[in-house]
Amino acid sequence: MQYLMLIYDVEADWAKMSAADQEAMYKEYGQFTQQIVESGNHRAGHQLKPIATATTVRVRNGKRVVTDGPFAETKEQLGGFYLVEAKDLDEAISIAARIPSVRHGSIEVRPIVPRGETAEGKVA
Repeated sequence: MQYLMLIYDVEADWAKMSAADQEAMYKEYGQFTQQIVESGNHRAGHQLKPIATATTVRVRNGKRVVTDGPFAETKEQLGGFYLVEAKDLDEAISIAARIPSVRHGSIEVRPIVPRGETAEGKVA
């Protein structure tokens, strides 16, 4: 089963880190990514640009509304993601617990609905 791991962190804390600390964090992410590639769990993953580059799109009453920034104000911002293959939720949680940002932020683990199915597991 595939799981999306959404990485939430406090973006302002990253900006406060020294260049050496940022480099160490990137190295740690590189090592983690290599491990899940080698284990066969990795499907995709990317860091996101800063929250200031976000755009939110809504359609209300047939009219498109485009807003700069994220949908909601939060303490933590979505900074990146991994898409992984795991045999079950326990394995997915074990992988999420190794993502470097888990020590400072949070990792949301969400199962992916397979194509041709509904969220309830029925055939679409």
